[in-house]
Amino acid sequence: MSTEEIPLTGGNVSAGVVRVGDTVRRPAGPWTPAVHALLEHLWSAGFRGAPRPLGIDGKGREVLTFVPGDVPWPSRFDLMEPVDQLARVGRLIRDLHDACETFTPPPDAKWNNLIPADSNDLIVHHDLAPWNLVVGERMVFIDWDGVAPGSRLWDLAYAAHGFIPLSAHPDWQRADDAGPRLRAFADAYGLDERQRRDLAPMLAVRTRSMHDFLRDQALLGVEPWTTHWRTGHGDAWRSDAEYVERNTGLWLGALLG
Repeated sequence: MSTEEIPLTGGNVSAGVVRVGDTVRRPAGPWTPAVHALLEHLWSAGFRGAPRPLGIDGKGREVLTFVPGDVPWPSRFDLMEPVDQLARVGRLIRDLHDACETFTPPPDAKWNNLIPADSNDLIVHHDLAPWNLVVGERMVFIDWDGVAPGSRLWDLAYAAHGFIPLSAHPDWQRADDAGPRLRAFADAYGLDERQRRDLAPMLAVRTRSMHDFLRDQALLGVEPWTTHWRTGHGDAWRSDAEYVERNTGLWLGALLG
């Protein structure tokens, strides 16, 4: 087995992440044991949309199975076309949440919950986005460090922002088909009418929470969020939140058909 360490780049927080053979080594934290307990539960429940945890290596890093494939964001968003591909993501998230429903956290579980969620219904990913999806033989979500209590709709609203995408940026805004894509996403997940009515306003709330998080962390001088704020990530999230909020009626109409 190769012991060469190959740095894995991409994403906003990838320092210290390397590939060693068929494994990924990542810096561990106080939350790692609880995250690994969840990942092992997902595998035992038959969910294959996540890497499998393999313990801690001699350098104190978490070890996970390496997943080959391509990440859609930002240069391979064609992987989310046609809309059937988007529907696959919606079904994958539904399968994930259903598997999470049967997870009992360890009694001493610690979570890296950076942004308080709307509720604590179940343990969710909190960063389901096209920069954390590997598309290969199967679709697999990566970067589970932010796993923490939340709700289905909180997780789904964030995912919709990235995968539709619901963006104010002219390079990403789907002026013609954002509504139909959102409907296909919700249909694939299997939302009922009450959930659809609740999701529409949640889209703006969840997007705004990212701006507020970056603002607050920058005021405290916490990295890497301070650098992200300085380089314009906060402005992007604010613009997206304003765009999503202005179009809440459109999203509701699309969701309800």
